[in-house]
Amino acid sequence: MKKTWTEAQRYCREKYTDLATVNNMNNMKQLIKSIDHSLYGVWIGLHRSSVHKWKWSLGDPVKYTNWYGDSNGPDDCVYMRDGSWHHQDCNTNMRFICYNESSKGFIIDDSSVSWRDAQIFCRQHHTDLTSVRNQTENQQIQKIMNDTNIYEVWIGLFSDSWEWSDKRNSGFRNWDPCEPNNPYTEKCAMVGGVKWNNVVCSISLTFVCHEDNLILIQENLSWSEALRYCRENHVDLVSVDSEEIQRWVMDVIDESSTDAVWMGLHYYCQMNLWIWIRGEAVCYQNWAPGNGAGLMDCNTEHRAGAVQSGGDHLWISLPQSHKLNFICSRK
Repeated sequence: MKKTWTEAQRYCREKYTDLATVNNMNNMKQLIKSIDHSLYGVWIGLHRSSVHKWKWSLGDPVKYTNWYGDSNGPDDCVYMRDGSWHHQDCNTNMRFICYNESSKGFIIDDSSVSWRDAQIFCRQHHTDLTSVRNQTENQQIQKIMNDTNIYEVWIGLFSDSWEWSDKRNSGFRNWDPCEPNNPYTEKCAMVGGVKWNNVVCSISLTFVCHEDNLILIQENLSWSEALRYCRENHVDLVSVDSEEIQRWVMDVIDESSTDAVWMGLHYYCQMNLWIWIRGEAVCYQNWAPGNGAGLMDCNTEHRAGAVQSGGDHLWISLPQSHKLNFICSRK
C-alpha cells in the first residue's frame, strides 16, 4: 500500500515497531532483498529534524571524542591531526583511514579525496570509514599515521540533522551522490534502487516497517533478576547463538547505560560448562580474550555471560551479582 511518510510511520507503529531503521550495511542488504525494485521508491524511518548531531558513518554511538578546541563549527566532517579532531568542509580533498571488520584493522589510503568519496571507497573495499571509539583506538590510529608520515586523515565522524523515527542514534547513511538536497522542502528519506534520496514527505510511497525481536532494558539488575524480568514481561533473556543474533544485539546495545549487558548465558557448575538458559550448548562464540575458557570456582561466585556495550561487542564473564542493563527476546 502507498502512504505519506507520516501515515506510514503511524501504520508501522500500530502494526509493528516503527518505520525501518538501517543501522549498517548488513541491514541495508537485508532491506534491499525485501523490496520490489520496480517501485519508484520506498519510505524508511529517516527524516530531517532541526538539530545537528555528530554521528559515525559506521553507525557506532558517539561516546568518545578528542576535539581540538570547540566541537561546534560550521563544517560537517572531521579529520584527525596529531591525535586531535578538527572540523573541515566535507568537499576538501584529504587522505583517509578505513576500518576492516574482518581483520579488526585500520587501513590508511594514500589517495586524497573528499569525505564522501572516502566513505564510498571504504565501503567498497573494507567496511567503512573508521570510527574512533576510545582513547586506545585514537592512539593506535595516530601511531599508524606517525609510522607512515601522514599528518591528516578523514575519520568517519560527520554532523547532520537527520534522525530515525524510532530515535535510534545510528549514523549510518547511504545517500545517492548529490543527496540529500533541498533542505527546506525534502525532509523524508526513501530508498530508490539501492541508494537513498530525500523527497517531499507528502507524496505517497510504499514503505518498510521493522519489528524488534530484541529489546534493551535500561534497568540495572543482577543476572537472576534480569532473567525473571524478561520471562515476566517478554519471553526470555536473549540467547546469542548465531552471528545473525549477535548483529541484532549490536543494533540495540548502543543505548545501554552500563559497560556491558546481560545475555542468557551462564556457567552450569554441575557440568563445568557454559550453556544458554534453555539448555543449548554454546556453538557460536564471541568471547573476549581471557573469558569463557577454563573451570570456574563455583564455591565463591556464580558467573554469567554479558556483551560489552562498546568496541567490538565481545562477550565477558561476570559474577551474576553485578548490576547491568540487559536484553530480552520478544519472540
